[in-house]
Amino acid sequence: MSINTENEITVKIKGNLENLYKILEEKGLKIINKFSVDDTYFVPETLNLEQMKTREILSKAILVRKFIGKRTTQKITFKIKKFAENGNILSQEVVNCDVLEIEDAKQLLKAIGYREIMNIKEEDKEYEKNGFKLLVKEVENSNNLIEAETNSSYDTIEKLVQKLNELEIPIYKDNYFVKKAEIQLDKLLKR
Repeated sequence: MSINTENEITVKIKGNLENLYKILEEKGLKIINKFSVDDTYFVPETLNLEQMKTREILSKAILVRKFIGKRTTQKITFKIKKFAENGNILSQEVVNCDVLEIEDAKQLLKAIGYREIMNIKEEDKEYEKNGFKLLVKEVENSNNLIEAETNSSYDTIEKLVQKLNELEIPIYKDNYFVKKAEIQLDKLLKR
């Protein structure tokens, strides 16, 4: 089991991905990893989704995650996020537990009273230059996103935002805390 306490920003990409990839390479960022992510969200069966806010539902969600890349990893993930009133993520903690069989993990959650509510698939490319890393996320049936996590070189949200803005890449700068799961769940619940 692992616990991760890094924070992150996520923004929507303007325009097409090929143009973005070209700009990133021109700015000296190099691809260091490519992988696919398959996230399946489970919540307690007792939740009345129609009576709850999206963020409240997701605060109770457990993810079954499959990463496919150089090596395949599978895990059960629980995220604990603290939000500011404006929706910015103040802090987050992610608890991961590796699993050997993804279908067994799903069956376990169902056996203890959870139900599947959605699945999100994406193709990711991780770029890096001088300690700054970002993920370009091509999310199936949704917006394309860029995510950057804090690390030892960029240890605050402010430093991440500043660096991302310095790159002058085509992104929307009105929201640095886009939440793909909220977007997808709102679509499913027709909100």
